Amino acid sequence: MPKESLETLISELVHEEDWRRMRATAACLKGGPKAVDGLIRALESGSPALKMEAAGMLARIKDPRGGVPLVRLLKDEDPAVRKAGAIALEQMAGVLDAAAASALVEDLHELRDEEQRKLVIGLLGLIPNAIAPLTAMLKHPEEAARLTAAMILEHLRDPRSADALVDAMGDPALQEIVVRTLKKLGAIRERIDQTFDRLRNIEEFSEREAGRMAAVIELLGIGRPSVEILIEYLRDDDWLVREAAADLLGKIGDIRAVEPLIERLKVDNDTGVKELAVKSLGLIGDSRPVDLLVELIPIRPLRIYAVESLAKVKDIEALRPYAYLFERLKTDRDGLVSYNSGMIVDKLQAAAARAGAGQEGKDEDE
Repeated sequence: MPKESLETLISELVHEEDWRRMRATAACLKGGPKAVDGLIRALESGSPALKMEAAGMLARIKDPRGGVPLVRLLKDEDPAVRKAGAIALEQMAGVLDAAAASALVEDLHELRDEEQRKLVIGLLGLIPNAIAPLTAMLKHPEEAARLTAAMILEHLRDPRSADALVDAMGDPALQEIVVRTLKKLGAIRERIDQTFDRLRNIEEFSEREAGRMAAVIELLGIGRPSVEILIEYLRDDDWLVREAAADLLGKIGDIRAVEPLIERLKVDNDTGVKELAVKSLGLIGDSRPVDLLVELIPIRPLRIYAVESLAKVKDIEALRPYAYLFERLKTDRDGLVSYNSGMIVDKLQAAAARAGAGQEGKDEDE
């Protein structure tokens, strides 16, 4: 029997037999760029059911090339397909490129349905690369488009928009919103700077940890508008400030912090900063740090935090290549290491059992 093509396997993502769907899923996850190309074609020409499955698969693979095709899915005539596209974009937000963000901004200008507009605005708030196309939209020839961009930027309160907002102050239609937004941005920056300046000036070593905790409590309420500023403070000269920034980023849980926290883990010389970066990555639950977290397990001061964070990864399949390691760690002398490793093994076994049920159905048919 000839080997089936990847296109054929992708079409079987919606096959009525479980084992065929499982086989198609495995082929997509292992298929690399060719699988992404095939899934994008499925988004363009497949049945509604296949479009929904392809969207979910692209979200698991997290290839940025899927971004723009998924944005196009938001205009599909089938509401279930539109919903699947939105969910996939939300799950991929951390890796979506500027092209996908620009496509969303263009859609926002064209959409008239209020529910769809709310959906797109929500997605733009999750995508790190959305600020550039939104600030560019401040110069759009249509006043309605400029106002929309200004209102979203006011909502996001991202410091990267400050220069563009200053440039837009000469636009009478935008002046009131721009001034209001710049005041909010200035207040956020000032509050964070002042808090970290006080923390940096604590001289007594015994008081510094209490100071860090107080700073975290004070700034946590700002939430997502503080993320970009906190990312800057991850590179501060004072290790205590870096610890506070890393701690806050995890508690806020914004996926924009994933790559900066990974970088901090790689380059920082302070163990406390590394500990909080690991903890924060666990709170966010993204799968991108999996390999690095596994590498940290043999490092005694970080091993408990690394295993705890791995147990919180939302995409359990990202952990399967290390199943043997977690099986071994189930008997580790450290109770927290063994407990969290056991949790991971249980989740992997449950996922395998679901796949195995499909295979049993195949065997019975044969």
